[in-house]
Amino acid sequence: MIAVTGGAGFIGSALIWALNKKGITGIHAVDFLAADEKWKNLSGLKFTDYEEKDAFLKRVIYGDKILKDSIEGVIHMGACSSTTEKDASFLIENNYKYTQVLAKWCLRNGKKFVYASSAATYGDGSAGFDDSHESLEHLKPLNMYGFSKQLFDLWALRTGALDRIAGMKYFNVFGPNEYHKQDMRSVAHKAFGQINETGRLKLFKSYKKEYPDGGQLRDFIYIKDAVDMTLFAYEKGLAGIYNAGTGRARSFADLGAAVFNAMGKKVNIDYIDMPEEIRDKYQYFTQAKMEKLKKAGYNSGIRALEDGVEDYVKNYLMKEDQHLK
Repeated sequence: MIAVTGGAGFIGSALIWALNKKGITGIHAVDFLAADEKWKNLSGLKFTDYEEKDAFLKRVIYGDKILKDSIEGVIHMGACSSTTEKDASFLIENNYKYTQVLAKWCLRNGKKFVYASSAATYGDGSAGFDDSHESLEHLKPLNMYGFSKQLFDLWALRTGALDRIAGMKYFNVFGPNEYHKQDMRSVAHKAFGQINETGRLKLFKSYKKEYPDGGQLRDFIYIKDAVDMTLFAYEKGLAGIYNAGTGRARSFADLGAAVFNAMGKKVNIDYIDMPEEIRDKYQYFTQAKMEKLKKAGYNSGIRALEDGVEDYVKNYLMKEDQHLK
């Protein structure tokens, strides 16, 4: 089986969906369901077993033979993905140490291991968005979430683990199954809700003169492309850090317009003040360098922003059942 941690989460559940599309159902889903609604992401998907994350980790730590014999590899998407989380100790245990324990188990037992890093590790972008290993030491994340991801990337680099495992640096992923993420939902999803309710969209003003209001730039990647890249890395047994983006930065105004157009409505955007507490941690530009993944053999087409938004809006957000099945 393939173990998918964060299996009920946004990217994790989409990975299970994509594996099902390939006819693969031998999947061990791992997550922490708690009391929110992300269990719905697993409804309609096919997998062999489900296990809570602490129970899974305990079996890994104690060398459970059944687990060792039944798992061929781990796709580790489980993490706290909140960029505003302030409990540094929690992030270290949940994002860094948990990943480290799983990676060591996979390396020790000859299992494949692909994990979620993040474009948040690139900080303000002043050091570029190059996924070469040489650049890792120079990156300065702007928040504790990014730092927790950077810590593992650096550990994997310094111990030589990156020669045998793969990390995916996800840029701004949007698409179905993100509904449970509350304030960490994509702007695409938030925009649909605002437009549906009021006919208008609120976006943050810019506080840098080189970027107009709504002109802040991100590399928005549709979830179906992100999981395709991840499964490519897993299936090919890639090793190293790889960006998962489109390679083309687009503005928030472009994103908003794409949502309006997909909904068949006139573009109507208001610009509001950005909360002071995030102004000094705000990324104004992200754009993945995608040459490394392409050089490794990835040649699938990557959707343009408008195409991803149209699929998301018309085939999910405007439907009664909005989940991947």
